[in-house]
Amino acid sequence: MKTLVLGGYGNFGARIARALVRTAGIQLLIGGRDPARAAACAASLGPSASALALDLHDEPRLADKMREHRVELVIHTAGPFQAQGFGVARAAASAGAHYIDLADGRRFVCDFGAAMDDAFRRARRCAITGASTVPALSSAVVDDLTEGWRAIEQIDLCIAPAQNATRGSATMAAVLGYCGEPLEVWLDGRWQHRRGWAQPEAVHFARMAPRLGTLCDIPDLELFPQRYRGVRSVMFRAALEVRLAQRGLALLAALRAARCVPSPARWARVLNGWAAAFDRFGSAVGGMVVRVRGTAGSGARTARAWHITAPNNHGPEIPCMAAVLLAERIARGDAPEPGARPCMGLLRVADFAPEFARWAMAVDVVDEAI
Repeated sequence: MKTLVLGGYGNFGARIARALVRTAGIQLLIGGRDPARAAACAASLGPSASALALDLHDEPRLADKMREHRVELVIHTAGPFQAQGFGVARAAASAGAHYIDLADGRRFVCDFGAAMDDAFRRARRCAITGASTVPALSSAVVDDLTEGWRAIEQIDLCIAPAQNATRGSATMAAVLGYCGEPLEVWLDGRWQHRRGWAQPEAVHFARMAPRLGTLCDIPDLELFPQRYRGVRSVMFRAALEVRLAQRGLALLAALRAARCVPSPARWARVLNGWAAAFDRFGSAVGGMVVRVRGTAGSGARTARAWHITAPNNHGPEIPCMAAVLLAERIARGDAPEPGARPCMGLLRVADFAPEFARWAMAVDVVDEAI
């Protein structure tokens, strides 16, 4: 199966390519605007990979190149997705290829199905958006924790990256785009506005010291109230390892909310460079926690938490796992049904377990006090 990894030499694309090069039956095309970087990445992967120069913004030629090289699956990793349209997906559908992306942009993921479903049904191919930590893994964890429950009242998620893990300017630009901006959040059974990266709160983890976490804009904030009917509150936070950095972002959010500064996204490259100054105060350990509260099948009030701890700067492997698992599934001839949808209900936590073990990640499921 010819598989085009678009952005295949980037932070996440290269990880996906390295994982899939081990998969029998997959021939990789490393795609991107920089032919030299694409060629170097392909050469490092061996004879089952080759390079392909293309521009994701040149939609007509993109589709032509996919057809020319007989691409059967496109894995789109070239973010940030917050500022993108669905051109790559349209090109994939036009070329008769399956499509997977790592999008975490709220509007991109939440609007994807309505925009692209008809095209992929006509092409008899599947298109999966958000095949990443959110909502692919996050929804799988909530499904697992609440299996058999009568009702889910609260879902609280937090991602805590290692300070010393690889950071990309594109990711930095994406998260800074909503710093200080009002975000719609489902709280106490109604939509309310909260500011992105503002008002840090302590978040506790199974194997890491507590960190300060602040609201980030992700698709789950909108998708989960629809998927888990009756849920009263859904919250997502990101918790940086160095408290000074977290408080600095909160200050920046306050300044942006008061319109004292322009959108911090324009400073993404500079701020990403400055972030390295905090590395000496951080570590190579990151993680994630998903907390749920509700009513179990027995009728008892219940609270549970799922923790994952990633050592040795392996945390960035987590956003790549769902795409790898889905690509392997499609290569086996077990593609999801035709059409376009967010990545929820397609993978179980058990599907991720071998990948967690591969990177020596520890998982803890804890019953918590109500």
